[in-house]
Amino acid sequence: MSYRLGVDVGGTFTDVLLVDEESGSTWRAKTASTPSDQSIGVLHGIDKVCAEAGVARGDIAHVLHGTTVATNAILEGKGATVGLVTTRGFRQVLQIARSFVPGGLAGWIIWPKPEPLAALENTVEAPERIGSDGTVVQELDEEAVRRALRALRANGVEALAVSLINAFADDRHERRIAELAADELPGIEVSLSSVVLPEMREYERALTTVANGYVQPQVARYVANLSAQLAGQGVPGELSILRSDGGLSSAGAAIAAPVTMLLSGPAGGVTGAVWVAEQSGHTELITFDMGGTSTDVALVRGGTARIGRETKVGDLTVRASAVDVRTVGAGGGSIAHVPQLTKALRVGPQSAGAEPGPAAYGKGGTEPTVTDANVVLGYLPASLAGGEITLDRQAARAAVQTVADAMGLPSAEAAAAGIIDIVNENMLGGLRLVSVQQGFDPRDFALVAFGGAGPLHANALGRLTGAWPVIVPPSPGVLCALGDATTSARDESARTVLRKLDELDAAELRTVFGELAAAASQRLADQGVPVAGHTTTYSADLRFVGQGNELAVTFDADLLAAADGCEQLARRFDAEHERLFSFTLPAGHELVNARATVTGPRPRVAPIRLEPGNGDVSAARSGDTRIYVDGAHVDAGLYDRLKLRAGDVVPGPAIVVEMDSTTLVLPGHTATADAAGSLLIRPSVTEA
Repeated sequence: MSYRLGVDVGGTFTDVLLVDEESGSTWRAKTASTPSDQSIGVLHGIDKVCAEAGVARGDIAHVLHGTTVATNAILEGKGATVGLVTTRGFRQVLQIARSFVPGGLAGWIIWPKPEPLAALENTVEAPERIGSDGTVVQELDEEAVRRALRALRANGVEALAVSLINAFADDRHERRIAELAADELPGIEVSLSSVVLPEMREYERALTTVANGYVQPQVARYVANLSAQLAGQGVPGELSILRSDGGLSSAGAAIAAPVTMLLSGPAGGVTGAVWVAEQSGHTELITFDMGGTSTDVALVRGGTARIGRETKVGDLTVRASAVDVRTVGAGGGSIAHVPQLTKALRVGPQSAGAEPGPAAYGKGGTEPTVTDANVVLGYLPASLAGGEITLDRQAARAAVQTVADAMGLPSAEAAAAGIIDIVNENMLGGLRLVSVQQGFDPRDFALVAFGGAGPLHANALGRLTGAWPVIVPPSPGVLCALGDATTSARDESARTVLRKLDELDAAELRTVFGELAAAASQRLADQGVPVAGHTTTYSADLRFVGQGNELAVTFDADLLAAADGCEQLARRFDAEHERLFSFTLPAGHELVNARATVTGPRPRVAPIRLEPGNGDVSAARSGDTRIYVDGAHVDAGLYDRLKLRAGDVVPGPAIVVEMDSTTLVLPGHTATADAAGSLLIRPSVTEA
């Protein structure tokens, strides 16, 4: 008997989910994160879940991990010292960057560009030139490159990025520079733009390649350390890392291309949310993942998350496929403060994190947070994470009282309610980014709420957006770990084509995408995923002739097999352009980039199946509690989620408690337990 282990490391908690590969049965655990060394929290979580399941560490065959190591390296500015090799004449490519004016009418604003990840003094030029058609205009001056590499060695670079002007068309010079670097910079990891991002646009390609080198040493150390720790603790399972696009890659592939895992953590939550919602019969979703530090939201159509071509972390935007997740600095640990000048309450983006955490955690925190506000309002039980954290209600009240005093409010409850209202509005802004501002009406989608804090705010967000039902999955606090455990291995190939569609025929289209699919499939096979289980999807970056930007159009093999494949692509692009911008152009269409994504088989996980109930929820009711909601104290029912049966209806106001999260059902709403174990919150008939 063997097991799969999903591990998600967040800013406050580390979530672990163990899956029996034969039966699909699952066990869950939640433990505090250890920011100084994330592997400590991971191993602690593994111990907890193995003890609960009665499983030996040696039975774990696969460890599937979503991590924020690469993300944190960029956010905290703790990446490697990167050297950059460019074509002669392009040394300042990162400093020039792209022109950007924030705001439609804000031309008077001076926008300070972020400091490049590769300093100008660590950027050197290579005498060479490849034409955009792949012809060699100027041969590589190898001796000059050697001198430049020695200068970088003297500067103490820890990673090397090579991005030559037209390397997407022919990579021979980049590959030769990598060979020279092996001699002149032994032991230094080298990132080639022709491997990291083989597409046109020299700035985006250079920036993405440098970002890959910037996080590579830290990711390599972390992955190697975690692998060693797992082996040392008797966990023999193969380690795989979650990619930003929701797929898995081997540890070796993750180290080689860490830029593909900048959004590793949030992607796992979206994958898990899609899987759970499918069990409840919903495929049109907005996912809402509220943790201790931030909230991540994404939109899912037809059971497939929207994949974007840009990954944004802080001020850095790189070209890498990622689930289209938007992050808001609003979490359970977000700190509430009242500026002396304005006396207007603000919540976040500063966070108390895991250390010291909210005041209620009793670890030395004194500043008021969203979690403290929920404690004051009576929404949280006496302990969290299965008893690992005991809440200090007096400390929470004292912290929130400072907000009441600063604003002249009559009670800590009034201040706490204000904190919750503001953080809900902050998160509503994130939900609008992925729905309304993308041309989608949130009322056409269900809202899937998870994360440790998500179910507390889910009902209020449903009321603000009109997205019903609000789906609270079983064990919502560890759903990201479920996503890690239920995702598939994935790889991607891309190529710049730059051809007008009316100049391409169906055979040429099949050849281009077929070669890309074969390359991605081979890399996946090299990671141990049998070719027989591969499925392939395709996407094309298209634009009207004369445009400077393009839109991605996704499709499957049926379009490639059709005789009018090029015409179908054009029609799909027109429809997407019309949806986003309300117009199309009579100009022809141009294929800019072609992309093939190959995915391995999905692992088997048994969905939860609740016993049918008879409408009587008294067995799950454990008592009553006093909560503050809508400006008044009211009595709310307390319910044990594990005792709910299929069809049971919990009337609001109510608090539904489980090991890893707490769900708040507001007055005028009901929560129905479905057969798959999810809670479906809707307005009651009288309020609807």
